[in-house]
Amino acid sequence: MNFHLSPIGVKSADAVANFWIKQLAIHICGDAGGAATLFPVTVLEAIQKSADFLGKKGVESSRLNAELLLAHLLKMPRMKLYLNFERTLTAAETDSLRELVKRRGQREPLQHIIGSTNFCGCEILVNRHALVPRPETELLAELGWNFLVTRHLSLVTALDFGTGTGCIAIALAVKCPAAKISALDFSADALALAKQNAAVNKVAERIEFFQGDGFAAIQSEGRVPRVPNQNAGDSCHSSLRKFEFDLIISNPPYIASAEIETLQPEVRDFDPRAALDGGADGLDFYRRLAAEAKAFLKPDGKIMLEFGDGQADAIKKICESEKWIVESVQEDYSHRARILVARR
Repeated sequence: MNFHLSPIGVKSADAVANFWIKQLAIHICGDAGGAATLFPVTVLEAIQKSADFLGKKGVESSRLNAELLLAHLLKMPRMKLYLNFERTLTAAETDSLRELVKRRGQREPLQHIIGSTNFCGCEILVNRHALVPRPETELLAELGWNFLVTRHLSLVTALDFGTGTGCIAIALAVKCPAAKISALDFSADALALAKQNAAVNKVAERIEFFQGDGFAAIQSEGRVPRVPNQNAGDSCHSSLRKFEFDLIISNPPYIASAEIETLQPEVRDFDPRAALDGGADGLDFYRRLAAEAKAFLKPDGKIMLEFGDGQADAIKKICESEKWIVESVQEDYSHRARILVARR
């Protein structure tokens, strides 16, 4: 059968796309008398027709999405699909793929459908309770661990402020085995997911999780370790411990409230609003961090903050107004200002 021809009687582009998606379920075409013919689908045909459908639904990188969905379904690395282009999908496989493609066509995030994503080499489970990790945030995590490994102290500590899935905290723990990581979030559901991810990546024993509204949550717990004062002969296990970290790192909500409705459906309809909404101008959390974080940072520690497009100058001014010394503004993969690094 020629899969590049439009079926007879199907005229519009959307109708053609929907026809072929039905073919992925081994669509049964028969005449008025009920005679039926089965059209099996190969891996290559499934990818092509799924990509066409997703593209018409506005999904970016539709071919890649189609390949990743099929690779997930067949439990094989994506590149192995290329060695199996002529393989015919079973009826059960095509039916399952149709449902996955339908969900993606409804703009459900690919990561939600698959159930996880890769972040700095770590498997991170995802759901609707936390923001899906973005590639740009990997750069933030990398800056964080590169700083921590330069700290030649008996105890190195970091705080992930607004941990969400726990991806940053987990990456820091994996890359810096000697560090003690704390992770804070307001959402109990997000923290449950982050704890699950820490266990999956075998770093649960080195990450301490705190639930609450900002720094008050860790202050009330009274469990943040500090470096001992060697001159005074005290111990890092003193009952009176100071809340100071070598690094405070955060990818806080930075979307202006009024702009949330303009976001892509994958973000607007599936990421929790609390993980997106940065207030009227998107800068509420930066003001809070600039005003409050110093008291929780060691004198030679650093704060690293991810931010949105066009916010660099405003966030730099906010930090400088609170007497932070801004060391640098780092660009992301697309050469857009994305991360601010500052010290006390």
